[in-house]
Amino acid sequence: MSDLPPRDDQPRSTGQTAGEPPAKRHTARWAAVTVLVVAAGLIAVLATRPPAAVTEVRSPLVGNPAPAVRGITVDGHAYALTQPPGTFVVLNYFASWCVPCQQEGPELVRFDFQHRRVGDARLVSVVFDDTTAAARTYQATLGATWPTLADPKGELALSYGVRAPPSTFLIAPDGRVVAYLVAPVTAAGLDALIARAKATGA
Repeated sequence: MSDLPPRDDQPRSTGQTAGEPPAKRHTARWAAVTVLVVAAGLIAVLATRPPAAVTEVRSPLVGNPAPAVRGITVDGHAYALTQPPGTFVVLNYFASWCVPCQQEGPELVRFDFQHRRVGDARLVSVVFDDTTAAARTYQATLGATWPTLADPKGELALSYGVRAPPSTFLIAPDGRVVAYLVAPVTAAGLDALIARAKATGA
């Protein structure tokens, strides 16, 4: 028998299989599991959250008569929304400095153009935390021709519980508030809300 120690270039028995080191194999396995868990969670969120177009929030006004809407427009004319209005009314709070308001502006113009011809819905805007001059200039640039009320003391905003623009209320022909939205609206989204309100008897 030889008492010589084993040479460094001879394989030694370690009880491990050839190939990737165990630490790397475990790391890769846990990384794969983590990716699967994250992906499953993302799928679950996407599957259960409302569509992006739905931006409704709860308000004690929904289902109740809309507070009075009256005042002086940015053009200096007296205006008062009749109660009940007899048609659907989109009441939109905006500011000229509000970027999301600027994003929804063309959609409001599109909505107004489509429904003005039919006469089944109309738009009314209220200036929120902005000067009358700035709001008037913005509306003129946008091409808005619907009534826009100045609200220098914030009384209309307070009566509707508005805290920031854009905020939009849908009022049914009978005068009840049927929806409250706090993100940029689209013409298609407003049409969908009106269709839903009609289907539920509003």
